[in-house]
Amino acid sequence: MSDVRIDDLPVRDELRGTSPYGAPQLDVPVRLNTNENPYPLPEPLVERIAERVREAARGLNRYPDRDAVELRTALAAYLTRTGGHEVGLRNVWAANGSNEVIQQLLQAFGGPGRTAMGFEPSYSMHALIARGTGTGWISGPRDEDFAIDLAAAEKAIAEHCPDVVFITTPNNPTGNAVPRETVVALYEAAQAAKPSMVIVDEAYVEFSHGSSLLPLLKGRPHLVISRTMSKAFGAAGLRLGYLAAHPAVVDAVQLVRLPYHLSAITQVTALAALEHTDTLLGYVEQLKRERDRLADELRAMGYEVTASDANFVQFGRFADAHEAWRKILDRGVLVRDNGVPGRLRVTAGTPAENDAFLDAVRELKKEVELSG
Repeated sequence: MSDVRIDDLPVRDELRGTSPYGAPQLDVPVRLNTNENPYPLPEPLVERIAERVREAARGLNRYPDRDAVELRTALAAYLTRTGGHEVGLRNVWAANGSNEVIQQLLQAFGGPGRTAMGFEPSYSMHALIARGTGTGWISGPRDEDFAIDLAAAEKAIAEHCPDVVFITTPNNPTGNAVPRETVVALYEAAQAAKPSMVIVDEAYVEFSHGSSLLPLLKGRPHLVISRTMSKAFGAAGLRLGYLAAHPAVVDAVQLVRLPYHLSAITQVTALAALEHTDTLLGYVEQLKRERDRLADELRAMGYEVTASDANFVQFGRFADAHEAWRKILDRGVLVRDNGVPGRLRVTAGTPAENDAFLDAVRELKKEVELSG
């Protein structure tokens, strides 16, 4: 039995030949490849989590609140305070990471016989989750600067009439934000074509130079804003994502959610983090400064840098991006090779981590110049 491989199993045809999502986790001094927040949670928050978990543990013999009412209410308050648009409990839904949010949306609005469109390169999990839910995937266009080519995108939507359209802003892996006017135009194109659901993935919005697109929800019942606590809240290990949308959308995803999908421990940990929002967003301001420093210094070295509104920077160009990735790794720094031709991506870390990265790419630059 040990020689049985996945291809020997009756796996669905559309999953054959694919690979699971994941970034290499190598044992190196500096890891800047997964867009994590490098700052540990502050001790007062750790203590508050411990208090809340201890209290919740006394009731673990019972199922958690399946609708996560207290958590959704707190998330709605956070969005109202920071997003420039008032939302309430009925506008918000939460799940195990933004990936589960996206999965539930595709289970509700995608599926066999339906299609989703995203503008690539972008977050690869959109296409992977589409495939996993039996939803057809259509790759939409970007221009040479990785911006969405609006005319080409509108044409593609009119041609393919997708059931779901993904807009990632700030975009991963490139870092650039999508202008509000472009999002509005794509929403209108999607409504004219089908109408379709439009999902705006704002996983990195707290790092943006601009503001959230949350106010666009007004009068747009087919629009969804997806968020996460993994990045700005420094809680990647928590796995808590959420969305804001018309109450009817929240009703729709509840048709496909698993019973009691959010554990009691997850709910109270997220609530504790939301009590410390101001402190955690202070770390975001530090990371924004470090991101801009990385971009400035990379440009000063002669690298091409994509303007970033996220907590990472895409840079290049390299004749062989994977070879450049390997040489940076040889110097003790792990960055991300996302497969974007000629480019790599580095997460903004602590000042010391960023210094180590910059030293590594300076050495790489000298090596290339000497060999040339």
